[in-house]
Amino acid sequence: MTEMNEALDGQSRSGDGADPLLRLRGIDKHFGPVQALYGVDLDLPAGQVTGLCGDNGAGKSVLTRCIAGVHQPDHGQIYFEGRPVHIRSTRDASALGIETVYQDLALADNLDIVQNMFLGRERMRRRLLDEDSMERQAGETLSTLRVTTVRSIRQPVASLSGGQRQAVAVAKAVMWNSKLVLLDEPTAALGVVQTRIVLDLIKRLRDRGLAVMVISHNLNDVFEVADRIAVLYLGRMVAQGPAADFDRQSVVEYMTTGSANGRPVEPAGSASGEG
Repeated sequence: MTEMNEALDGQSRSGDGADPLLRLRGIDKHFGPVQALYGVDLDLPAGQVTGLCGDNGAGKSVLTRCIAGVHQPDHGQIYFEGRPVHIRSTRDASALGIETVYQDLALADNLDIVQNMFLGRERMRRRLLDEDSMERQAGETLSTLRVTTVRSIRQPVASLSGGQRQAVAVAKAVMWNSKLVLLDEPTAALGVVQTRIVLDLIKRLRDRGLAVMVISHNLNDVFEVADRIAVLYLGRMVAQGPAADFDRQSVVEYMTTGSANGRPVEPAGSASGEG
């Protein structure tokens, strides 16, 4: 069994009283005179999908990049597996087990699936590429995630559909002992069938114990896969809690006004029940 499979099988679903895998507390981020994030708190439990919602300019991308190590917060603390950590680079994030799949997927069209999954992390044997080992692990990873729609793991990525490309990008992310996967608009511009492939894949990541954060404008997709929902409004976390505590109307209200049903904005995680 590969290292990735062992990591997946060894993780149990949590969130029932256990500390979240990732905790953000009081995260601020400035870009010159512009403040993008204001004291953001966020919990991402293992074995759960968290849907991060917010209108354009709410701070979703900035927050994601702070977790991924692209940006460093100006203030606040990040905790991972209960320990305070400093994520100063994407390499630091990967070392912790945090992988990000951005909307552009960062796949090379001229390379095949195996080459893409090991791009920048190629295995060598006697100074030559260990093609057999890479092909074997890539195939095992795709099989574990039940990605069965690709014709061959040696076909060029340029020949894949949108849903297949997203599946390859996700498989690439989880192959490296990932514990947290951040997905930026994973169903954007996909058709109905391809969207179904991706949503099913997200559920399988959750069922295997990973923490997943999905950034999406599509509330139908969010409510289908999310166990928890967090809403940003103008750089502030205005609501956060179990998905069952929200409906589409309340999420839209939080996204567009910062409150819902006339309730004032409350800090996520407050004593009143996380917003």
